[in-house]
Amino acid sequence: MPVNRYFRGVTGGCVPRTGRKWGKPGRGRGGRPTLVRVSGASGRVLVVDDNKVIRQLIRVNLELEGFEVVTAADGAECLDVVHQVCPDVVTLDVVMPRLDGIKTAERLRADPRTSHLPVAIISACGEHEVGGVSSGVDAFLAKPFEPSELVRVVRQLMHRERRERSESAGPDGGEEPAAVEPLTEQDPRRARSARGSLG
Repeated sequence: MPVNRYFRGVTGGCVPRTGRKWGKPGRGRGGRPTLVRVSGASGRVLVVDDNKVIRQLIRVNLELEGFEVVTAADGAECLDVVHQVCPDVVTLDVVMPRLDGIKTAERLRADPRTSHLPVAIISACGEHEVGGVSSGVDAFLAKPFEPSELVRVVRQLMHRERRERSESAGPDGGEEPAAVEPLTEQDPRRARSARGSLG
């Protein structure tokens, strides 16, 4: 199925206009991707695909579910920006110029700063061609895909990553709450001012 026809079929031929709910995507100075800020976003996704229509399709569907989205046009650009945007999940196409999705996943795994990142391949290539987890890939989604399946895969990877992060932090991983000095009747002025500030 041609990409444009698939895109029209999924979105009704319409891409939501930018406004309060969606930040304007596009690119900043130097051609670098700009972050799309969404109020109350449930996570950040770095979407990497050399096809502009597919990038837009994935971006729109994830934003509709409340995710923040950053896009990159190929693997080389992904590696340039991943440390700046600190995504929770990365989605990769396989066939891309400069650096393909499989090599990008391998480099993400080899870097200690990004080795923990969940990576999903979204590609028209068959899953057996991708190589699965041996290439550092956590999930596979075939094109054309159902938007609900895209959201399910991203959400599942994001929950897994957060669970692993909390488990690695351990029971003592969080910061200790600040000690609060108890108020006593010996200092009624302090007790009155504290009650006033709480009101």
